[in-house]
Amino acid sequence: MKVAIKDTSGADQGELKAKFTPVDDDKGQQAVHQAVVAYNAAQRSGNASTKTVAEVAGTGAKPWRQKGTGRARVGYRRNPIWRGGGVAHGPKPRVYIKKLNKKVRDLAVRKAFTERVKDGQVVILDGLSLDKPATAQLAKILNALGIDARKPASARYKSAVLITAEADNNVALSARNIERVRSTTSDSLTTYEILWPDVLVFSKDGYEKFEQRLNQ
Repeated sequence: MKVAIKDTSGADQGELKAKFTPVDDDKGQQAVHQAVVAYNAAQRSGNASTKTVAEVAGTGAKPWRQKGTGRARVGYRRNPIWRGGGVAHGPKPRVYIKKLNKKVRDLAVRKAFTERVKDGQVVILDGLSLDKPATAQLAKILNALGIDARKPASARYKSAVLITAEADNNVALSARNIERVRSTTSDSLTTYEILWPDVLVFSKDGYEKFEQRLNQ
């Protein structure tokens, strides 16, 4: 498998042979599924909350006597079927995080990345660096690569993730102003972030560091 190398003007600069061990077609699919489910679960805040009968304001006195009034019997005003009463079986704050073993997590990353390389959806950008936060400059580079950055008519890709070796504040600040473009580092790249975009754009050192992570 080979990965295309391009410069900031979109011109081809050759190809780089992938040095990581790819995952076979019949392996890793379940690991990818579990990793994506775990990622989405971790994004949930889990802070939905309702008050039970014990928590709502109100007296515990019986509104009227049990018999003789002709009305339905009732024990207290905080009854769940009354307006202002407690909520029966309502949500409470909880943690949605799902545990994922390291071997499963690593297999999912390698499997997802293998498929993206096979489909030609990984690009190494020679010169992914900015002197200062500059959204217009980054958008120009992305447009040259065929990524939708304010020029949808001529775009080949509609979304992208930019991956650098280390945290690059200039790239991160510039990318966050472009719709459907995200940035991260080689160490932080997750299975979901590999699968989400139309194309993965690595800096040269970012790709080398990511391959080292895959080979560990």
